[in-house]
Amino acid sequence: MKRVLKPVISLLAVIYFLVDAVFLPLATGISNWIARYWMFRSVRRWIVSLRPYPTLLLFAVPVIVLEPVKPVAIYLAGTGRVWSGAVVFLVGELLKLVLIERLFSLTRDKLMSIPAFAFGYAKYLELRQWVTSFETWQMMQRWSLAVRTTIRRHIRQLRAHKPRQLARDLT
Repeated sequence: MKRVLKPVISLLAVIYFLVDAVFLPLATGISNWIARYWMFRSVRRWIVSLRPYPTLLLFAVPVIVLEPVKPVAIYLAGTGRVWSGAVVFLVGELLKLVLIERLFSLTRDKLMSIPAFAFGYAKYLELRQWVTSFETWQMMQRWSLAVRTTIRRHIRQLRAHKPRQLARDLT
């Protein structure tokens, strides 16, 4: 039984980390953008003022509330509502990652003072390291970097040509 479940669990772990890895850069950017706004400063002060276990409870809320979005999105896609499923998945995953990333960046030290959380986080990092050591993962990272670089280059080229094009259109 263990030999049968190990590949299935490994595949699920790879898919889970792959989804999070795809959305994490975007979520981090959104989280940093939110942090700059003054209206969130009072919320930030309140979060930072919490003791470790209430902080852990607060940290668990987005996971508990938004993790079930994935099966809901799969259900929607499986029942023929593919676009609805995709939107639910994208919004739910981004919202979850933004909230978790922001909360973790504010409360990392407090959370790590809880032995069970520190142990779980260490296991999470080990699992992430294991998944990212796969050759297929590294190949996907290279492809992703190549695609991002190409897109950025095309955007820079479009921006460079846009003023010239506008000047030509005006004359």
